[in-house]
This record gives sequence, C-alpha cells and structure tokens, in this order.
Amino acid sequence: MRIVIAGGHGQIALRLERLLSARGDEVAGIIRTLEQGDDLRAAGAEPVLLDLESALVEEVAAHLQGADAAVFAAGAGPGSGAARKDTVDRGAAVLFADAAVRARVRRFLVVSAMGADPAHQGDEVFDAYLRAKGEADAYVTRQEALDWTILRPGALTDDPGTGLVRMEAHTGRGSVPRDDVAAVLAELVDTPATAGLMLELIGGSTPVSVAVKSVAGN
Repeated sequence: MRIVIAGGHGQIALRLERLLSARGDEVAGIIRTLEQGDDLRAAGAEPVLLDLESALVEEVAAHLQGADAAVFAAGAGPGSGAARKDTVDRGAAVLFADAAVRARVRRFLVVSAMGADPAHQGDEVFDAYLRAKGEADAYVTRQEALDWTILRPGALTDDPGTGLVRMEAHTGRGSVPRDDVAAVLAELVDTPATAGLMLELIGGSTPVSVAVKSVAGN
C-alpha cells in the first residue's frame, strides 16, 4: 500500500512510519521544514515538504494521487495558541480531507483526541483544541466519499508499548502509550471494515490485532 501521513514528523507519525515501512508499505510523510526530512528517511518514509496551513487543496491532492490511504496525524502541538489550534487541528484536517476526496483516496484515518467536541465550552487553549478537533471530526464524518475512521486516544505517554489496549466507542478516561496508538493505526489502515467508526483508545488487556478485529465485527 501507499500511505500518505499529514504531520509526518509528529511523535505518533514517526512511530507509524517505522511500522508501515517495516512491513513493506510505501509511506510518505508531509512535513513543514526540510530539517525534518532526515528523521522521516530514517523511519523509512519519503518526506514531502508542504505547509498545510497555507497550501491549496490542489497541491495537497497532487501528493495524494495514487495513495491507498491517508492518515491525518498533524497538530499544532504544545505551546501553540488557540489561533493555531484552529488553523492546524481544524483547518489542516479539513484541507486534507478535501484533498483526499479530490484525489479519490477513500481510506482516511484521523488521529483525534478524547473529549473532542465542536460544542466544548471554555476559554483556555486546551478548550480551543478540543473544539477544533471536534469540528474537524464532524467535517470528516460528513464526507460520503471517504471511508473514514476516527481514533480518539486518551492521555498520550512515551512509555514503551505493551501491545495491549482497550478500544471501543466509549472507553472512559485513561492513558495509552504512543507506541500502541501507532500500532493500532497500522492495523486500522488496512481494515476497511472499521470505516464509519469513531473509536476511543486507552491502555487495556486486549492485543491490538484482536481489538481491531473486534470493532470491525470479526
């Protein structure tokens, strides 16, 4: 498969790139700066230099041509203000979805956040983040040309992955290693039976492959 990842230098994205390239997939990661390219190449991915805050939908679609799947894993990141939560966590996700539709890439995954909600109340930056992610998720779910799956991890940690998770429509609060989030995404990419699902993810007791098969109805 050829898989294009938005936010290719993110902590989850780099882990996902390693997993996908190791199993033989062709992976491209969209990055903002040339300096990030070496890290992607080390992970086995092709770096694509493109600023999703300023790119036109036609430019993004050109990089998605011929892809089998697209993964939105971009984020404004810690330290960014409410304005960039809107331009990246919402705006770039909408742009990437529109580009996937234009390039006829049906399989579309989003790394969202637990608690994402367009109607979330509050004036803090984290409140703006949850609104932005919720608005992006809502937009993606309205795209009939996409076989979308939205993954909403709990609190992310850098602990080593266990390969054991809990993934359901509603899991309740919890934490999950980034390693395990990437492992779940790698399974979801080529499990189209999970299309149309919005899933929460935390650490648990179920092996990743079993958890994915379970939500897919297998």
